[in-house]
Amino acid sequence: MISQKLLDKYNLPLPRYTSYPPATFFHENFNGHDFIEAIEESNHHQPEAVSLYLHIPFCSKLCFYCGCTTHISRNNDLYDQYIDALIKEIDLIAGRIDSSRPVTQVHWGGGTPNALNIDQVEKIMSAIYRHFKFSQHAEIAMECNPAYLSVQYIERLLKMGFNRISLGIQDFNEKILLTVNRDPSAMPVKDIIDQLHAAGASANLDFIYGLPYQTPDSFRDTIRHAVEAHPDRIVTFSYAHVPWVKSHQKTLEKNGIPGPEDKMQMFWNARQEMINAGYIPIGMDHFALPDDQLSIALSNKTLHRNFQGYCTKETTGQVYAFGMSAISQLHNAYAQNTKNIPHYIDAVNNGELPIEKGYKTDNTDIAVREVINQIMCNNYLNWNEIANRLNMTSQQLKSVTHFDVDRLQALADDGLVVFNKDEINVSESGRFLIRNIAALFDPKLNTGQKRFSKTI
Repeated sequence: MISQKLLDKYNLPLPRYTSYPPATFFHENFNGHDFIEAIEESNHHQPEAVSLYLHIPFCSKLCFYCGCTTHISRNNDLYDQYIDALIKEIDLIAGRIDSSRPVTQVHWGGGTPNALNIDQVEKIMSAIYRHFKFSQHAEIAMECNPAYLSVQYIERLLKMGFNRISLGIQDFNEKILLTVNRDPSAMPVKDIIDQLHAAGASANLDFIYGLPYQTPDSFRDTIRHAVEAHPDRIVTFSYAHVPWVKSHQKTLEKNGIPGPEDKMQMFWNARQEMINAGYIPIGMDHFALPDDQLSIALSNKTLHRNFQGYCTKETTGQVYAFGMSAISQLHNAYAQNTKNIPHYIDAVNNGELPIEKGYKTDNTDIAVREVINQIMCNNYLNWNEIANRLNMTSQQLKSVTHFDVDRLQALADDGLVVFNKDEINVSESGRFLIRNIAALFDPKLNTGQKRFSKTI
């Protein structure tokens, strides 16, 4: 457990480092032509594998904690227009990706992907299968709101090839769900997991801590309930209060938002429950069973992450993203689609890529990304290993990350890391503050006027 003194010292607004540079550095000078060039170059970069991300922005109601790009609607005609545009966008891009490259990951995010009816989901998947070649062990995953799931819907997903479902539970306490405007699961969660496991598919349960009326004890009870359902992975996201970006989050303030000390106790209690039940801590917020691919990758120091979360090197591909607001994550560039649904549909229907902004990475960005990813994913850094992979010297790598041994020593003095001239290892307590440690290697951190959520 972290002391109050360290909580006060390190509870700072910092990037989450799901990308490097963070999305706050994307700019509007990057356009569709730049993206086409980046896609064609990406065929000659590693990883060779392809990851596909599909953004379904629709939700039937607004959860007050939400920080995602969503659109509240139950208009099925709008859904159909969006799906047609999504398929046209896939048609525009797929032909520029080398057809010999295998798809190793498909991820449906939102919004609420299962807001679509199952025939609409199948229409999109048919377009994907038409264009791409899949690896034998590809992961095909969907984020689902369990309030809108049925046995029949899950059966159809399984028949389409989905083999991982992430259930956005958030909390099992119905008072807390009511306060944040979220419906409880329509089926017992354990029944959903049992159905998936019987078909050979995997299940994730996602939770948020730091919501109104949550306490360390209540959140421990929620995680105990989760453990009893025996999912393959459990994710505990720290609620990010960013009302300057998402004004609806102000609604939560009237019921009181737990402070950093309570949030840390919630996380600590949940962590102990999961470890006691045999789950392995992964990165800063994931927990997986010992035989899960993430646990194995962590033990081998080959864990990776992208905008969709933690993954293995085998599953990871360059990410080609479709749908409004979706972010493609290539070796050499990031590209984000417009966040306006009518603009998105019109652009694609006119044969244009709906790019709103992006970022072209240079060699320094790529080197910094490698260092930060290794720290964030594997709690470990060997300067020589990464330098050799990038055809640099370790001294050059330290130089481009603006490495400062005195700042690292300050983290070591607080018990967050142990290091020598070649290696850095994050301590058990340091894992709670991994964003603070990663920020040490970010030369762009104090450039420009950027606002981030706090680390705790």
